[in-house]
Amino acid sequence: MPNSTANRLATFVERLLGAPLPIAVRTWDGERVGPEGPTVVLKNRRALRRLLYAPGELGLARAYVSGDLDVEGDLAEGFRRIWASTRSGELRRVQLAPRDWAGAAGLAARLGVLGLPPKPPAEEARLTGVLHSLRRDRSAIAHHYDLSNAFYQLLLDDSMSYSSAYWTSGNPPAPGYGLAQAQHDKLELICRKLGLRPGMRLLDVGCGWGSLLVHAAKHHGVHAVGVTLSAEQVQHVRGRLAQHDLEDRVEVRQQDYRELTDAPFDAVASVEMGEHVGEANYPTYTNTLFRMLNPAGRLVLQQMSRGRAGDTAPGGGAFIERYIAPDMTMRPLSRTLGHLEEAGFEIRDVHALREHYVTTVREWAETLEFHWAEAVALVGEAEARVWRLYLVGGALAFEENRMGVDQILAVRPTETGESGLPATREWA
Repeated sequence: MPNSTANRLATFVERLLGAPLPIAVRTWDGERVGPEGPTVVLKNRRALRRLLYAPGELGLARAYVSGDLDVEGDLAEGFRRIWASTRSGELRRVQLAPRDWAGAAGLAARLGVLGLPPKPPAEEARLTGVLHSLRRDRSAIAHHYDLSNAFYQLLLDDSMSYSSAYWTSGNPPAPGYGLAQAQHDKLELICRKLGLRPGMRLLDVGCGWGSLLVHAAKHHGVHAVGVTLSAEQVQHVRGRLAQHDLEDRVEVRQQDYRELTDAPFDAVASVEMGEHVGEANYPTYTNTLFRMLNPAGRLVLQQMSRGRAGDTAPGGGAFIERYIAPDMTMRPLSRTLGHLEEAGFEIRDVHALREHYVTTVREWAETLEFHWAEAVALVGEAEARVWRLYLVGGALAFEENRMGVDQILAVRPTETGESGLPATREWA
């Protein structure tokens, strides 16, 4: 139907993109246009109003989170088609010229879409203050990690490990080998790389819900200190320490890395926390990690990175920056290594885990879908939709090398250059 709402909309969008629609569109009147497969459903005119005021990723995210827009079919396949068309150059990046804005306004008037801009969903972060100040960083961490301990317990394995697992049974995993075992193997790998032995003192910077603290104390006999900015995480970790009778050997604090003073430690770990530091503060972060270590002490830094050059925004894009991890910065691996070397570290090993994260995030996504009703009851439907977008898109970003993740082993050499490491990879 050439004069239908769906057809008018598709014609305008295809002119902007310079190519046919990669996925289908269904408008609120039930008309559908586009190829077979995943279908974007515009449930009301407000969905288009959100896109009119915030064209591109942010407007789409706001419409989806609010429920004004939905997707029928495989959401991951829809992402895959759009990214493939953009990567090949078939789709142009939308940058509206004055003529395009006039056309969009005219079409909006004909479709009855004009009106005041809708308020962003309440789930969108609204931070204030100086970027990466102590107060703002606490707010940024609270936005993501203080969501609900019960929600994270629903999503994660029993260890509450919220970082890439290490899948040692192959891909796809062997029958009977699941996320809990893969996370155990990741924690054990970190402990072996750190060379932990009974009586050593371990610092975990950004300790999350305490997975590494508990594992290292129980299985390697260390005394450990963990720091996090999340009040919810501190509360959860203290409960776990009491449960495992580890209160005399493990301490957890609500503390910023910039406030650490109780060096030295025999080993330091920081697992997927450096993304929250910010580029300007990253030298302070790496200098702190160095300062906390004894000479010949080891550091394991696990961190996400930008993939193909220029393919991913430093913060992950408008959706992640507004809804998931505000103020996050992902840098290329080479830049992280440079920061560590400038702080005085010697880089001893770099272990890419990108494909491991694909499997990990898909496990979380499947868990979310399986427990969808429970997730909605815990955090509300809008927040659950945020997480659906995040996990589905995240798995594809790692799959397509838009994002990476690496375990870096570094050492603080002695004054005479000794590393204290064996000649072979004893952890391998």
